[in-house]
Amino acid sequence: MDGPSGTGKSTVSRRLARECGAAYLDTGAMYRAATLAVLRAGVAPDAPEAGPVAVAAELESGTDPSDPTIRLAGEDVGAEIRGPEVTRAVSAVSALPEVRAVMVARQRELIARADGIVVEGRDIGSVVVPEAPLKVYLTASDAVRAERRGKQDRRAGREVDAATVLADVRRRDRLDSTRKVSPLHAAPDALVLDTDDLSVDAVLDELLRLVRERGLVR
Repeated sequence: MDGPSGTGKSTVSRRLARECGAAYLDTGAMYRAATLAVLRAGVAPDAPEAGPVAVAAELESGTDPSDPTIRLAGEDVGAEIRGPEVTRAVSAVSALPEVRAVMVARQRELIARADGIVVEGRDIGSVVVPEAPLKVYLTASDAVRAERRGKQDRRAGREVDAATVLADVRRRDRLDSTRKVSPLHAAPDALVLDTDDLSVDAVLDELLRLVRERGLVR
């Protein structure tokens, strides 16, 4: 499951995994945790030393859809990695080639150990598992995605400025789609699903239909 932020990837991916009795992996959370490690070390996200700090991060990523806990040095950082500081810095850290190489290797190990898994991110179908039997690329307009992100932040108790959120969504789109290593794009054989006018339930229904159509449910 690939696509930019605010398309509903995390919500529908987690629910799809539960519905299918599959494992679940949020690769974006892994990059956010690595970014948090860089920030905690007092290193600028685009500095030469940011890559080694992120690579050396003591990162644990769960694949249980009922408990997809992300830990850094044993600490649950699920809430902190969604904060504005990490959000501003994650694209820069994620663009570092050494970081992506280590993360992709870790992700492939987790996927190989799972007996059926839903994986979400930005380069899953194009780079991490190009042989996946079902690739879906979720998309939505930047305005709709910014509105969703704002609602998510308010639910988490964070202050929200609509113009700032929209600008940040557009900035991340630009950075993620133009980076040299694993840029954000739909794999040639991915099914593109526009979620602008679809509820979470409607998106989930369509994903379940695709899964059943391809015989991927036990």
